[in-house]
Amino acid sequence: MKKGLPLILAALWLLAAAPWAQAQTVTINAAGASFPYPVYSQWAHKYHELTKVKINYQSIGSGGGIAQIKAKTVDFGGTDEPLKPADLDQVGLIQFPTVMGGVVPVFNVPGVKAGELKLDGPTLAAIFQGKISKWDDPAIKKLNPDAKLPAQAITVAHRTDGSGTTFIFTSYLAKVSPEWKEKVGAGKAVKWPAPNSIGGKGNEGVAGQVKAVNGSIGYVEYAYALQNKIPHVSLKNQAGKFLQPDLDTFQAAAASADWSKAPKGFSLMLIDQPGEKSWPIVGATYIMMHKDQPDAKKAKEVLRFFAWAYKHGGDMAKNLHYVPMPENVVKLVEETWKKEVKSAGAPVWP
Repeated sequence: MKKGLPLILAALWLLAAAPWAQAQTVTINAAGASFPYPVYSQWAHKYHELTKVKINYQSIGSGGGIAQIKAKTVDFGGTDEPLKPADLDQVGLIQFPTVMGGVVPVFNVPGVKAGELKLDGPTLAAIFQGKISKWDDPAIKKLNPDAKLPAQAITVAHRTDGSGTTFIFTSYLAKVSPEWKEKVGAGKAVKWPAPNSIGGKGNEGVAGQVKAVNGSIGYVEYAYALQNKIPHVSLKNQAGKFLQPDLDTFQAAAASADWSKAPKGFSLMLIDQPGEKSWPIVGATYIMMHKDQPDAKKAKEVLRFFAWAYKHGGDMAKNLHYVPMPENVVKLVEETWKKEVKSAGAPVWP
């Protein structure tokens, strides 16, 4: 027995030294936008199965993600409202996109099914502004002459937290409605003018409010509408076509994006894009990291995760109706990693 003990100890040491065993100790903490949470959670689950690296991403909204990465309490932050180059430089951050997705108006009107309610941008803005307050308003009936719309008050559901989804949605409303632009504007948080309104935290919260309240309308990333089986609006695009939200219409909107001309941080707006098949409210979601990394090993693990997601996570993204980033954009992103992300002055990637 004593003779075998050194062999047993040696075997245990080899197991402990194995790469997969070492990876078990790696936990990456992150927080931010709820917009990409459905795909991030699937990527994280699969990546953990393959590598034992744990990605702990908390869906707290873009405002929370920005605050936490600035405070250095997470390894990376997520946002749907990209930071401007000056803001990135001030804090010492890099920023890169991961996927693109659609924001969709969702509603709860008894007797009206998904895709049956037609709205255009100005009418949608008037509803969220409180100027249109009942479902049988002439402006809605004009767009839906055959729909059985009740004489019911409209309840507007919106985000209560600092939200990139809100930024994308209000940017669209500001684009299609001069009055919304002047009186409300666009941002992660706005003063919602509709008197009959309710709030929810995260895409999850807004989805829950719309599902629970008859006569309500809100806005969520499309995956949340699917997961919660909430009816969505058929929305009129720039070309005058009423469209249903799906991967094809999101991809059509993303197709015209020229990422090579995007400013530092890859900030690019994809709302109200041209094309007969383009969904009007599409946005990219972004990751923020510090350029100067205190732990080179952990920083490299973060970048390995996203490199894996770019290469192998496309099908998972598409199944949830997100649009993967094109290969040319991925190359630009990885070049940014090489140049910008360092630890003790040395490049972290590759």
